[in-house]
Amino acid sequence: MELVIVNQAHDHSVYRYKKDYQTILERTCTILDRPGDWTLSVIFVTPEEIHEINRSYRHVDRATDVISFALQDDMSDAFGEEDEYELGDIFINVQAIRDQAAEYGHSQRREACFLFCHGLLHLMGYDHMTPEDEKEMFHLQDVILDEVVHR
Repeated sequence: MELVIVNQAHDHSVYRYKKDYQTILERTCTILDRPGDWTLSVIFVTPEEIHEINRSYRHVDRATDVISFALQDDMSDAFGEEDEYELGDIFINVQAIRDQAAEYGHSQRREACFLFCHGLLHLMGYDHMTPEDEKEMFHLQDVILDEVVHR
């Protein structure tokens, strides 16, 4: 499994999450029974950068905490060359990590892991557009994260 970290925000604190992200990726693949050699990128960005991405691609004129771009709409089509699965990109707003950790009363590590897990589940085809889908996705997030980092 390959996890590429891109630090466009120039915030060196983000590198401390790579091991957690790798654990979350492996745990997610196990829980969802999706074996394979997964590849994805995590791009850490500023609030201004994620605002521009949100405006350009989602037509939403505000910053958000995380945005995912899946390379495949259909996970059955995600198989690439040499037994690798290309998932896509997760953009994480570094300021949202700090702000939301303080707002929700948990560690920045927990928030960074939550945002990654949330983005990863989106890449794997999960969404929260309906109450049923939201319940399923948020339950999965808790199951995955609670073994990795405490609330």
